[in-house]
Amino acid sequence: MKRLLGRKIRHRRIRSRISGIEEKPRFSVFRSNKYNYAQLINDQTGKVLASVSDQKLKSTKKEKKTERAYKIGELLAAEAKKKKIEKVVFDRGGYKYHGRVKAIAEGARKAGLKF
Repeated sequence: MKRLLGRKIRHRRIRSRISGIEEKPRFSVFRSNKYNYAQLINDQTGKVLASVSDQKLKSTKKEKKTERAYKIGELLAAEAKKKKIEKVVFDRGGYKYHGRVKAIAEGARKAGLKF
């Protein structure tokens, strides 16, 4: 419980400093115990421009969560390119920048998004 509260406090502190606009939306990341989620959000209008989760990934082999997270980043970057979005503001959601969060960011960078 204490860990979750700490993450919420960190996320609130991060969100006070960053926000997404039409030209440069917020790239938000959420990790659950089982899945990874990523969204592009325009905070001015309060709309989600694109979202991806690894629940939708169709995989034939058993992959690690970090490998699925990397693919999530690539998929979201591909959707962003369809909507002509090249630059984003990364919101790590109060999580430490390692593991799955880092894999999502690296996958998006490799696919062409600029942070």
